[in-house]
Amino acid sequence: MGRNGVGKSTLLRILAGEQPPSGGTLARTGTVGMLDQRHEPGPDERVAETLGVGEAVAVLERVLAGEGTEADLAEADWSLTERIEDALADVGLAGLALGRPSSSLSGGELTRLRLAGLLIARPDLLLLDEPTNHLDADARRIVAEVLGRWKGGAVVVSHDRDLLRRMDRIVELSSLGAAVYGGNYDLYAERKAAERAAAQRDLASAERDVDRAAREGRMAAEKKARRDRAGRAYAASGSAPKIVLGMMAERAEVSGAREGQLAERRAAAAEAALGEAQARVERVRELSIPLPPTGLATGRTVLAMKGAAWDAPDGRRIVGPVDLTLIGPRRVAITGPNGAGKTTLLKLTSGLLEPTAGAVERPVRAALLDQETSLLRSHETVVEAFLRLNPGATPNAARAALARFLFRNTAGDRVVGTLSGGERLRAGLACVMGGERPAQLLILDEPTNHLDLDAVTAVEAALRAYDGALLAVSHDPAFLEAVGVEETVQLEAH
Repeated sequence: MGRNGVGKSTLLRILAGEQPPSGGTLARTGTVGMLDQRHEPGPDERVAETLGVGEAVAVLERVLAGEGTEADLAEADWSLTERIEDALADVGLAGLALGRPSSSLSGGELTRLRLAGLLIARPDLLLLDEPTNHLDADARRIVAEVLGRWKGGAVVVSHDRDLLRRMDRIVELSSLGAAVYGGNYDLYAERKAAERAAAQRDLASAERDVDRAAREGRMAAEKKARRDRAGRAYAASGSAPKIVLGMMAERAEVSGAREGQLAERRAAAAEAALGEAQARVERVRELSIPLPPTGLATGRTVLAMKGAAWDAPDGRRIVGPVDLTLIGPRRVAITGPNGAGKTTLLKLTSGLLEPTAGAVERPVRAALLDQETSLLRSHETVVEAFLRLNPGATPNAARAALARFLFRNTAGDRVVGTLSGGERLRAGLACVMGGERPAQLLILDEPTNHLDLDAVTAVEAALRAYDGALLAVSHDPAFLEAVGVEETVQLEAH
């Protein structure tokens, strides 16, 4: 666990051997299989290849067709077919054709397919980076059950609280380093809250001790100054012998030095204790996303879909027909199982796809922030993305807008491909909402998938205050409730 950008995915890549550590050592035995957050299947990639068994399946097919070589006969894995069937059934994809193009699958189906590939490979250790992203409630349950049956080890990066409740240990990454908590998420949350409260109490106590030490130091200095003034006045009166004055001066000097040293030691000890207390308090920058007003009129139609549908090139109906009219700043959720065409519908509403039947009208500026924030290009900087999406803006205006979304100073020069999932969403919101013409219709596809829990809260607050219309796909009921969804459109799988 940890906030976006703290290095969770980097840690998994180090564990997988994909990236060497810049310090320390890593000892790894056995085999490791990794499910990372993103996988874009190539245009010719088939289900068998995504499973990692493309060549092994081809060997079996040649042998069974009587066309196999001696090498094919030696390599043939006769248990493979059964293991593929079992793995696909385990992840809820029973009967999926191995020759089907992987690009035809939904994001959730693709995630489950890649998990099935790991089950077939049977590594000793699974590394899973946000495995329940893109999944509906039933698919999330399937992933949790697969993990529950898994006999090997697993290291999971997730913000899915239900999944985290099934873990044996929680490792939290933060600015303080790595901390290990025995038990599941609920035990972690309880201990973390107690630690945070204790650290804040210790910090407050240390700050009071510093103030007290400083006050006592000032009082000691003032006391010495009063004695010195009294001694000078007594000496000026001429009533005391010189030997007495000398003894008094020496005694005052020794006493003053001793009190001064004591005050300095107390102040130094208090400052040291304060430093230790501060080191135990995690310093985090609270995320605030100030979405500007769009000026959308209450009765303005922002989207009209009339019998809108989209068919794949092979003739399969992916989504539709759909009738939907969105007026004013309403909030509508699109729900349905994986494969029902939710993402395709959002592409229709945003203009990325043209309907193969029916019509779609969007008379206002709309912006789609999909699961990968693909309106941003991986090779460009955040500033370059802003200027491309807001062609009338100046570089200074771009940096000022990005600063409001916490991309301050050189952060605007970061390359999009190096951003975490949460940072990409923040950059996308900055680009579509920070210009002179902010989008009056925001179309969001699983916007909380790559966010930590604190960032989810910030996004919910921003969208709750947004005065435009909202169309969202999300499997997080708490999120939909928090942003004020008023209507739900249910899609059924074709």
